[in-house]
Amino acid sequence: MNTENKLAKLMRNSGPARTFVPAGIIILIFGIFMLGMKTDTFEETVGYVTSVEEHTNDEKQKEYDVTFTYTAGGQEREGVFADMPEAYSVGQEIPVFYDPENPEKITNSKGGSLLGLILVILGAAAIAAGILRTVTAFKKSAELEKNVSGSASGASAKTAPAASFAGYKEAPGVAEIYCRHDGKALKPGYIIEDKDRKVLFEAKMLKNNPVGPLIYEFTDHTTGSSEEHEVGHVTTETFNNEFFSVSSWFKFEGRNIWDVLHDKGLRFTTDLRSKFPYVFYDVTRNGAPFARIESSSIYVHEEDEAQHKVVVPYGKYYYRIWTDTRDLETLFLAIFAVSETEQTFVE
Repeated sequence: MNTENKLAKLMRNSGPARTFVPAGIIILIFGIFMLGMKTDTFEETVGYVTSVEEHTNDEKQKEYDVTFTYTAGGQEREGVFADMPEAYSVGQEIPVFYDPENPEKITNSKGGSLLGLILVILGAAAIAAGILRTVTAFKKSAELEKNVSGSASGASAKTAPAASFAGYKEAPGVAEIYCRHDGKALKPGYIIEDKDRKVLFEAKMLKNNPVGPLIYEFTDHTTGSSEEHEVGHVTTETFNNEFFSVSSWFKFEGRNIWDVLHDKGLRFTTDLRSKFPYVFYDVTRNGAPFARIESSSIYVHEEDEAQHKVVVPYGKYYYRIWTDTRDLETLFLAIFAVSETEQTFVE
């Protein structure tokens, strides 16, 4: 695994901790502060307004700094409530709550302990959730790698996918094929074809719902088989909007697409050093090379690029693939997941 992929996995798996833990700490501190400011034991007295100063806040709304006198602890004292939304007049009464042990400590309302307790609980829950989700992410990643390394192929998870793919394109039995997005209709789909434009596999959308799952028909023209599949809408989770921690997925037959692919033994490695936006994906199945997927221009075939004399850096939906597999449905699911989720990290 190269440095980019190690960093990608680290950033992705630690995303929940980097998001929830800092937020939880802030909420927890604020809750503790509010508990320290609780006014349940405060006593009430009456203040008399001596002056009012009007000013405008950042939202162009009027606020008032109200100065008043009040009696607490057997002494007359002076206090100020700043940024009051209500306008008072001189001589008007104003409720004042003070701490019997420190009469200088005043507020204009009682409460705070319940809200403070709620914030403490929420803060602690956020910290625990961040840690738990991060530990779970690392455990799942380790289990996936262990499953791959313990497969029948005997390949080691420590073997760099890039090294195992050296010379893969030219290896016996490996063919170059193409996947293009058919977006000419309201129900778009995908087509996998060979260099001679012979269609090998189609995934045609039969039902496009604004709400609810989509229905695709998968047709393998090499075997003549055809099946309908339910595909959920894309869901994206972003932690701090960081490039490496974007996790995208959608449901295939009611399951997370990546879980489906993992169960099939597939693992993805992204070469972040490739020429953007032409990202490379090395895909292994049970530790052995399965396919090299390269995002391509809108003109998938090389002769198209020469004919049009331009390369459109589309970087999505169009792919060149090198593979020796005949399992075109699994191959398409790999392309489908990469394309529909814009995946940019080790998965």
